[in-house]
Amino acid sequence: MAEYLASIFGTEKDKVNCSFYFKIGACRHGDRCSRLHNKPTFSQTILIQNIYRNPQNSAQTADGSHCAVSDVEMQEHYDEFFEEVFTEMEEKYGEVEEMNVCDNLGDHLVGNVYVKFRREEDAEKAVIDLNNRWFNGQPIHAELSPVTDFREACCRQYEMGECTRGGFCNFMHLKPISRELRRELYGRRRKNAFQQEAPPPTPTGANPEETTSHEPGTFYKMSGLHTSKTPTSQSNKWL
Repeated sequence: MAEYLASIFGTEKDKVNCSFYFKIGACRHGDRCSRLHNKPTFSQTILIQNIYRNPQNSAQTADGSHCAVSDVEMQEHYDEFFEEVFTEMEEKYGEVEEMNVCDNLGDHLVGNVYVKFRREEDAEKAVIDLNNRWFNGQPIHAELSPVTDFREACCRQYEMGECTRGGFCNFMHLKPISRELRRELYGRRRKNAFQQEAPPPTPTGANPEETTSHEPGTFYKMSGLHTSKTPTSQSNKWL
């Protein structure tokens, strides 16, 4: 009996545990779901809820017939968002193995960002810190996610261009970044790994203690001296 229960855990045959939450880390029924949402106590993956705002969705008319944002502008906006979040995660919390952004429209998936870290300790640190921060004027809601294999979480029909449910599909519709950005982000990782093995020499006449590190934006906690500061540009969306 125990082997049978273990074999069906998180599947549609499991009448106790929610298969959708197990696969995609979210459920359209939320707390009203009749099945259990087993939230992990440790995981490599975190979920940052509803943080990405697709400008094409807000630019459409009521009948969806017009969009003031072109596809080129949309990709540039998305790449900028992706790079900003990816860089912040790596520089502040640890090495990122994979990051994915949902392009779904359902409330439980819209704008969700999933970040899979190399180490579980980094994911835990990120969740604790992010829940005390803001992004683009909104408080961040982050949690550990059960998702580790995004192939199981993705809509295969969407990847083949055949999903009939559109943005309201209950499986992930992952928004791709440009090839150039993918090469840049992962090429940077390889370059950084090489530099860590052989740190650059200190410039002549420079004091090593006076060197500074670059961060992608201005970052503030919800508590402390800087809570009244509000974001005014792309460079300081993070608080």
